[in-house]
Amino acid sequence: MAEDLLKLYAARQAREGYAFSPDAPWQNEFESRFPYQETPDQLKAINDVKADMESIQPMERLICGDVGYGKTEVAMRAAFKAIMDGKQVALLVPTTVLAEQHYMTFQQRFAEYPTTIEVLSRFRSAAQQKKIIADLKKGVTDIVIGTHRLISKDVEFKDLGLLIIDEEHRFGVSQKEKIKAMKELVDVISLSATPIPRSLHMSLAGLRDMTVIETPPPERYPITTYVLEYNDDIIRDAIQTEIDRGGQVFFVHNRIEDIYQVRQRIQALLPDIRIAVGHGKMKEEELSRVMLDLIEGKFEVFLCTTIIESGLDMPNVNTIIIDEADRMGLAQLYQLRGRVGRSNRLAYAYLTYKRDRVISETAQKRLNAIREFSDLGSGMKIALRDLEIRGAGNILGPEQHGFIYAVGFDLYCRLLEQETARLKGEISPTEQFNPQLDIDVDYYIPDTYIPDSGTKMRIYRRLLLATEIKEIEEISREMLDRFGKLPLPVENFLHIASLRIMARHKEIKSLRRKGNRIELQMAGPLPPNLLPAAQGLKIRKINASTVQIQQQGTSLTDLATLLSLI
Repeated sequence: MAEDLLKLYAARQAREGYAFSPDAPWQNEFESRFPYQETPDQLKAINDVKADMESIQPMERLICGDVGYGKTEVAMRAAFKAIMDGKQVALLVPTTVLAEQHYMTFQQRFAEYPTTIEVLSRFRSAAQQKKIIADLKKGVTDIVIGTHRLISKDVEFKDLGLLIIDEEHRFGVSQKEKIKAMKELVDVISLSATPIPRSLHMSLAGLRDMTVIETPPPERYPITTYVLEYNDDIIRDAIQTEIDRGGQVFFVHNRIEDIYQVRQRIQALLPDIRIAVGHGKMKEEELSRVMLDLIEGKFEVFLCTTIIESGLDMPNVNTIIIDEADRMGLAQLYQLRGRVGRSNRLAYAYLTYKRDRVISETAQKRLNAIREFSDLGSGMKIALRDLEIRGAGNILGPEQHGFIYAVGFDLYCRLLEQETARLKGEISPTEQFNPQLDIDVDYYIPDTYIPDSGTKMRIYRRLLLATEIKEIEEISREMLDRFGKLPLPVENFLHIASLRIMARHKEIKSLRRKGNRIELQMAGPLPPNLLPAAQGLKIRKINASTVQIQQQGTSLTDLATLLSLI
């Protein structure tokens, strides 16, 4: 799998994709029909996506934005641009309920234009599915919205130009790569409120482009979040308060086997309320009917499993109670909480855990994080905390999280470089030296200098992968221009990046410095004229490839001068 993924990523870097045409007059007309005012971040995401689509390089962009922040509109504008050039669009979603909701949204937005939109999911009969697949192959269908059914072997496109993956964190790696492999050069947009650690890490390290939508829509309030031990009195008051203001309640209990017992318990607390139950084992027609009744206000409480997690838009539901929240993942809790607060009312989330339950350290961290990040637009912060708690993920394997034991970023970048060169028919770059430097100075980029973690990670990566001193000088000038005077730890970092390049060119395996004493180990035998005798330095040979040097000056510049003499 690592080999296949590496070849796929390398192919996307090495080959030219399809460059979409600039916006047509219809595009401007379509965008002007958007019934809301775009937020600044939403406009930036739209412009980033369009620029990527018009580029010859295949697009690989992650749009990270909270639920209800307008990611779907970004996707619809990209889809319109694609079909204006005669290309097909595939929208991959995790659930049938979300597929239907997107279908309705797309139908409304594209109603004035000659566009064929279809849904491919288990809501469609076998005969309907067969016809949709045939139309995709002929090119009759412009946009197809589908669940995992879209990545079945029998699905073929005439000319797929754009793939949109919604709720990206809900798909496995092999599922996402399978659809990309269907057409290596297809432009890809991933939408997520809380991207999985692996995707986020790839974006922060510059392997994928990312746009964050942090500006909330007007009249949107933060969700008041409580983390507490389960208590019947609190639950009764929470439900009653919401009903009294004409709203509805989600009660999430993620175990089907005893969900009806929970219903009895809630009914005993509030005998007069109407409770609907929904879970994944219900028949499609039954579940659809329950959801429709809920939207029409026939029930006050919807007791359900996590089926409401993806994309449902019910503005009248503004209280959510999550039972045994300590058993759920951080992104999952954030998604569930995002089902409320989608109108101009104050919303409430109650995350409960069983009395006397011993909560694991990781679960405690997750609950603390969800309580801490209750502000609007916290999805990115949640994802970063998830990255911190779970680790980054194996980039070239099926794991979506966990530390990268087999392939680190530095090695990944070198492997990718070699594979890209091979696909281009160039000579693969030789495995470069990676000197080990251990120098007794502080060298890092402080948060006070560059607060944005994404920008900081990209600069770290550029410094790590630089092969020439002039690249370091360019980065230095850029940082000075963008962020102002360089603090001492940043100056040290730039010096050390330059020293690493010098050491690589001289085939120095390791360089250690403490005070004015330096230990230097070469990859091969020490050269006979290691240092000019005129320098008058104290040199002690340890073995055939290692020396100790007593240096006169102790600055990093003095160390660079010393290396230049070798």
